[in-house]
Amino acid sequence: MDTFECLLSKFETREFSDRPVPQDIKLKRLEAARSSGTGLNTQHWRFILVENKENLKLLANDSFSGKWIENSNFAIIILTNPKYGFHLIDAGRVLQNMQLTAWNYGIGSGLYTKVDDSKLKNDFKIPTELNPSVILGFGYSKKNFKNKTKDRIPIDKLVYKEIYGESINLIKNI
Repeated sequence: MDTFECLLSKFETREFSDRPVPQDIKLKRLEAARSSGTGLNTQHWRFILVENKENLKLLANDSFSGKWIENSNFAIIILTNPKYGFHLIDAGRVLQNMQLTAWNYGIGSGLYTKVDDSKLKNDFKIPTELNPSVILGFGYSKKNFKNKTKDRIPIDKLVYKEIYGESINLIKNI
């Protein structure tokens, strides 16, 4: 899939089918994560792959906003080191790479960040120096997102030329 097409067509998925995701595609997602840039090339992030249904249920129970993850095919906990002021930016870079890689293969994903940190750290043996920054659930979507358009604010309402409020004068949105 063309990268630009992938960006424009990707939707968040929180309802998954029972169809399993092939192992090689899971590994590609982790390779996309590993290939992500980090501030100062620290590569401080770590990842926990959660595939076991009991552990997915545990992950759902440790969440305040991601109960849906229990029905995903698998999940990835992105851990970052908060001693780096840019750790959340790096988490965002990683999750975008993983989500777009998944979407390229027709696999949906969703994310959440609101968790009970102490429970999650205990349940998944996360070291104290690492922060569970974001959790991603993956799987084939129950919904068909083909040919759907996103409801987005027009570019000329988001982008200004030189100074805030100055019209960019685009003839049409891309």
